[in-house]
Amino acid sequence: MISEETLKKIRKIEIISRKAARDIFAGQYHSAFKGRGMEFSEVREYQFGDDIRFIDWNVSSRLGRLFIKQFVEERELTIILAIDLSASLQFVSGNKSKKDIAVELSALIAFTAMFNNDKVGLLIFTDRIEIFVPPKKGRTHLLRLIRDIIEFKPQGRGTSIGSAMAYLTSLLKKKAVVFLISDFLDDNFATALKIASRKHDLIAVTINDRRELAAPQRGIFQLKDLESGEEFSADFSRSSVRLDYKNINNTRSAQLADLFRKYSIDAITINSETDYEKPLFDLFLKRKHKFSR
Repeated sequence: MISEETLKKIRKIEIISRKAARDIFAGQYHSAFKGRGMEFSEVREYQFGDDIRFIDWNVSSRLGRLFIKQFVEERELTIILAIDLSASLQFVSGNKSKKDIAVELSALIAFTAMFNNDKVGLLIFTDRIEIFVPPKKGRTHLLRLIRDIIEFKPQGRGTSIGSAMAYLTSLLKKKAVVFLISDFLDDNFATALKIASRKHDLIAVTINDRRELAAPQRGIFQLKDLESGEEFSADFSRSSVRLDYKNINNTRSAQLADLFRKYSIDAITINSETDYEKPLFDLFLKRKHKFSR
């Protein structure tokens, strides 16, 4: 049974997501993603300048004049929300945790897909595959997905992006648009990412919290790795500690950006305290321009 608190969250997220999806994102989304290919529509009489490769010789021979095949783009897409809900996504320094952002962003993508008559599926993973919901259409299905994310209680604490991508690669037989939503606090997933990006249209969404990226300017802090449980102290009054902290984060971000660039994976970064609609809108716009060339 769904708790009253969860129902309130679902209703609030639906209202916000549906409005943004309908008013802001629906048109850009349609142009940002290619259909699965071209399918035959009809034949019409040949006109000067038409590509002779598309002449339908069977129809032409029966009717005694040239006819040409016409094709339309097969638009229906399969969208997969692949969401990392490991322990590090519980981190919160402001009003929303990284998981809260993942829930709202996923709902926005899902409702935008719904308005374009596409199917949406869900994969939740930690250091293991936790939940997979096959792609379907419709509002009831989407609300079920949102509920599953909100109420999710992980079995694992760590993160295995490699396992999640390998699972999708083996499970999905047809090409899908995969939104990989994570803080990417993981290692050794490059090969699985490469293989998945070749089979699917993979989009990486990195969720950060500013407190994780910016070192405190002073004070001794007791820190804890939410995934391993390891605790340690750090004296941020020392400039060398602050510099090391900054360099570690900068190196990780640069390596991640290089990885996405190497495998031609479209990527955006979202900070938990800032608006996530603009980065998503800019992504759709960028892809629209790329496919219109």
